[in-house]
Amino acid sequence: MHDKPAPSRTVAPETGHQAEPAAPRKKIFVKTYGCQMNVYDSARMVDVMAPTGYAEVDTPEEADIVILNTCHIREKAAEKVYSELGRLRDLKKEKSGRGESLVIGVAGCVAQAEGEEMRRRAPAVDLVLGPQTYHRLPEYIARLANGGPGIVETEFPAEDKFESLPVPDRRKTLARGATAFLTIQEGCDKFCTFCVVPYTRGSEFSRPVARILDEAKALADAGVREITLLGQNVNAYHGEDVKGGAATLGALIRDLAAVDGIEHIRYTTSHPRDMDEELIAAHAEVPELMPYLHLPVQSGSDRILEAMNRRHDAESYVRLVERIRAARPDIAMSSDFIVGFPGETDRDFEATLDLVRTVGYAQAYSFKYSPRPGTPAATEEDQLPEEVKSERLQRLQALLGEQQVAFNEACAGRIMPVLFDRRGKGERQLVGRSPWLQSVHVEDAPENLFGNIVEVEIEEGYRNSLRGRLRAAEAVVA
Repeated sequence: MHDKPAPSRTVAPETGHQAEPAAPRKKIFVKTYGCQMNVYDSARMVDVMAPTGYAEVDTPEEADIVILNTCHIREKAAEKVYSELGRLRDLKKEKSGRGESLVIGVAGCVAQAEGEEMRRRAPAVDLVLGPQTYHRLPEYIARLANGGPGIVETEFPAEDKFESLPVPDRRKTLARGATAFLTIQEGCDKFCTFCVVPYTRGSEFSRPVARILDEAKALADAGVREITLLGQNVNAYHGEDVKGGAATLGALIRDLAAVDGIEHIRYTTSHPRDMDEELIAAHAEVPELMPYLHLPVQSGSDRILEAMNRRHDAESYVRLVERIRAARPDIAMSSDFIVGFPGETDRDFEATLDLVRTVGYAQAYSFKYSPRPGTPAATEEDQLPEEVKSERLQRLQALLGEQQVAFNEACAGRIMPVLFDRRGKGERQLVGRSPWLQSVHVEDAPENLFGNIVEVEIEEGYRNSLRGRLRAAEAVVA
């Protein structure tokens, strides 16, 4: 008879043998900056580390590894990253004082652009990797754990990184909700003079159809109802099909619409030059393809469009929108605009306002031009004063805001299918997305409608959202 209880141990149920206590899982935190593709990439970094024993946590203080997944599109992006790295350096010192370790990594487009300079300016950084190499993250972490030196990996590898990524974890996908991003294409060959993407993401690459369908099926099995197809130039998609040929985005969308469980399909971001007739036809013929299209134009001035190397003019863009609307009359258009591009005159800016009035947008993103190091436009001498850019941006955003409010207010009284994908502030409030990508708030919504597509009657439209009510609790349409 023992004088005191024996230490408790886990008993393996299949063999009855005493099992060793499970090793504590290590933890990873990924902070995401920028675009939807970075959101996708961050999730896949977590997925690729999971088989090596890492679990995702919500704060850097909890983590053994912190990755900043960066974006180079916005102004002063690198400065924001270095500021965050200063805070992480202090956290690393704190952990070291407690006998703990912290690996700091920087991924994404700022990492790609800065490379060795980032390690020089921020010595606390252990790992710098570009967006084409994050599939090697477990290998790099293992090298660091074995006492290896800091790593900078910003080459464009020959292998397809997507072939090395695991199938999305079903439990994590369930936790993320009923919507998901799915990258189908990366890189860009257009070389707009203001854009760093060709330099940070490389040339255009499209994933094979079979791999995309496998990932879509895994997402659907985990309860995802809506997928958004991602690419820097997504409608230039040309992945290998089952016959060894090159599939178009229109053909891929038809294949994805046949995946059981996938009810809504979206895609972003598009280039006007790659909007072919097959894709336009898909908007008319595939009900799963949502009536919302983000089609950046950047400017309404042909002179500025030429300086941007957009390779389309304002008239061809407007004619393209007319063809798309003829195919899908209820489609909502969204776009990107840059004001204050080098050399932009008052007349050029007025041409942009004229194009906005002609097209009419449900939503748009507008920005002041800011030079990106390494891009041709950054070296132009006729840069505009900040006050001129600010004044023009204010005028453009006022016009775009009027159009957005008008579009949303026109939705009042309509009945539309809404995918409830997040919980609201109230106890019984659910928030969903309309076919036109508006947020829809509904009170007194039963919890079991979360993740379902439900008929909602819109009562009122606001600048950034809609308010609606359920027609009937049983009105689940999919």
